[in-house]
Amino acid sequence: MKEFELKYGCNPNQKPSKIYMTDGTELPIEILSGRPGYINFLDAFNSWQLVKEIKEALGMPAATSFKHVSPTSAAVGIKMSDKLKKACFVDDIEGLDESPLATAYARARGTDRMSSFGDWIALSDVCDVTTAKLIKREVSDGVIAPGYEPEALEILKSKRNGNYNIVKIDPNYVPAPIETKQVYGITFEQGRNNFEINNALLENIVTDNKEMTDDAKRDLIIALITLKYTQSNSVCYAVDGQAIGVGAGQQSRIHCTRLAGNKADIWHLRQHDKVLNLPFLDTVGRPDRDNTIDVYISDECDDVLAEGKWQKYFSERPEPFTKEEQKAYLATIKGVALGSDAFFPFGDNIERASKSGVTYIAEPGGSIRDDNVIEACNNHGMVMCFTGMRLFHH
Repeated sequence: MKEFELKYGCNPNQKPSKIYMTDGTELPIEILSGRPGYINFLDAFNSWQLVKEIKEALGMPAATSFKHVSPTSAAVGIKMSDKLKKACFVDDIEGLDESPLATAYARARGTDRMSSFGDWIALSDVCDVTTAKLIKREVSDGVIAPGYEPEALEILKSKRNGNYNIVKIDPNYVPAPIETKQVYGITFEQGRNNFEINNALLENIVTDNKEMTDDAKRDLIIALITLKYTQSNSVCYAVDGQAIGVGAGQQSRIHCTRLAGNKADIWHLRQHDKVLNLPFLDTVGRPDRDNTIDVYISDECDDVLAEGKWQKYFSERPEPFTKEEQKAYLATIKGVALGSDAFFPFGDNIERASKSGVTYIAEPGGSIRDDNVIEACNNHGMVMCFTGMRLFHH
């Protein structure tokens, strides 16, 4: 297949639309089911690069959940605790512990479930049956992977009445070193971002505390590779082998840090016993549970706890999860990694990061206020390395 005609571009009025190889060669993909659209393919090709690079960097199966050309999360296949399984709504998935790929997607999808609603999925490895069963029951637009087990493919093909988008990509495909795109009829050209992110990037530690664990290095690499395919400005919090908060496309870096930090906080709070033990009615489905949990944690908790409202969701009225309780719980969190796609210009980013349990930071450095940022890290006992490499993505 040398080209594929799309229904339309970003919006229904943008026609005609297609994907093709400018040199006339075959596309490196097979469409096994469905008819992916313009934005689907943008998500597919960006997300595939992300999981491919994480797999190459860490040697572990990886998965990501993409929405609007940015990841909601990315993760590797590390076994999940019982609490995390319950928080991610996967405690009923048989064989989850035996499938690192399914575990990776369970983590990625479970990080920010509201943002992942209707996501595009990328898998670094051949999709197995357990992963397919997990994908089948979630609201999703499609999946890209280097292959599919026969039974897994049949499970996925049954989704959306047989119209679910399933794309197989050639894992050996290497894009041209020069890439182009057009804006307003004007062609832009640049070298493809082939910069390799690995442990060597984390060696320039500039803080007093220089003790960086292997787990921290893993999490920083996940954060940085995630940022490489996130719309800039961007900041990413990661821990336990997964990105837990992504702040994308903000004009101010502190807004990125706050947005991603708030998402990371919600991820932690969803694992609190008060949240895990909410007495949901059996009639409340997963998407509505997601929404209800987020409201329960928020300042608008009365929207689900007030008389006449809680009865829609719960068998009995839950006790409020007070801000004091939440703050005390979050204060116990430590060991979170934080990556930034460009330097932190002010120490306020570090102050915000400290409230979400950040201990390890990787950022390019190069600001005229680097000393101020380093001092803020030292005040909190953090470990920070300067990577020397910006990771803007547009």
